[in-house]
Amino acid sequence: MRNDESFPFFFRILHAAERVFARFSVHGEREIHDPVDFPWVRDLEASWRPMRAELENVLRRRDLIPNFQEISPEQLAITRDDKWKTYVLYAYGVKAPHNCRACPQTAAAVERIPGMKTAFFSILAGHKHIPEHRGPYKGLLRCHLGLMVPGPAEACGIRVGSSQSGWREGEAIVFDDTFPHEAWNRSAEDRVVLFIDFARPLRFPMSWLNAAVLRLIVLSPYGRRAVRRFAQWYEVRGVRTDLDG
Repeated sequence: MRNDESFPFFFRILHAAERVFARFSVHGEREIHDPVDFPWVRDLEASWRPMRAELENVLRRRDLIPNFQEISPEQLAITRDDKWKTYVLYAYGVKAPHNCRACPQTAAAVERIPGMKTAFFSILAGHKHIPEHRGPYKGLLRCHLGLMVPGPAEACGIRVGSSQSGWREGEAIVFDDTFPHEAWNRSAEDRVVLFIDFARPLRFPMSWLNAAVLRLIVLSPYGRRAVRRFAQWYEVRGVRTDLDG
């Protein structure tokens, strides 16, 4: 089962417009994009060491890092164990103030990214495989910045469509997650990337439509439930998130 089937029906309606999004895309239709096409990537990569230091502090309290499916049940289609954890800074454009205060340099770096909507530490434990799936909405592109990448080089990787890549610490990969993709960590250690979704650069009028759709996602019952679920997970553990869910 692909996890896009678990997302609300309106995402699947948007699939019918994917060719239009591709046609209006500033950078064309590609599985993996050239990071040079996005000027902010250089600044992000230059900040990776302070982010790594903040990540190391976060990892000291693993009990305060939820499994992905605990805050996003749609992910149950692709993960059910405790080997994929997420420490969220932003989700669908909504800030997680408590987590951002704990990682101020990481938060500041992602806030400088044009059109940034989601940002979190994606923690893939050793011997974890994320099966093939696709993202629900072509109005976004995805960036992974390597922060902890155990060796050897072939131990950790990602396949997007017919293209395969691996992560390197301090380097970013930009890709279109609406292509079928899978990821793996065959090592015995954690692989951690800073996972970012940002608005796909589009020409007018699709740029306007995309901005409107992304706002609607946040305001929809789906978006409000996601915020509430996140806040409740932390509140049960005695952490005030400052989110109005």
